[in-house]
Amino acid sequence: MKELVAIAEQIAAKLIERKQTIAVAESSTGGLISAALLAVPGASAYFLGSAVVYTRDARRILMDIPDDAMKGIRSASEVYAGLLASRIRERFSSHWGLSETGATGPTGNRYGDAAGHSCMAVAGVATTAITLETGSADRLGNMHTFAATALNLLLKELAG
Repeated sequence: MKELVAIAEQIAAKLIERKQTIAVAESSTGGLISAALLAVPGASAYFLGSAVVYTRDARRILMDIPDDAMKGIRSASEVYAGLLASRIRERFSSHWGLSETGATGPTGNRYGDAAGHSCMAVAGVATTAITLETGSADRLGNMHTFAATALNLLLKELAG
């Protein structure tokens, strides 16, 4: 967790300096991204809220994304990560939206992705999405790696 908080401290400094805000939608990281951002003192200056969107019901209820909007989009994809990041940004009227969706392990997901597969996205003026494959079935290790990668993606986008 200390590594995640170290990244979050850099993010917090940039957001506070710019008077900007963030909202987070995460899935397989289970709240680790949000926890890291909230661990930084003064988080209320930039952190507006988050959702753990782990199930179809959570997607519908928390993100207001109905099933028909998912036609042709599968979870654990860059397209879906981009949709989550954009939607959480809209729902909180934040400057930035950050999302993560994947398969932590020890097995893959029902879409055919192996354990260690994650997609994450940052929505700001534009949306950037990436895919990470760790090649590992270590659930906790993947959760940590996915969260660190998502935070570093946000930091990179903030740097410009």
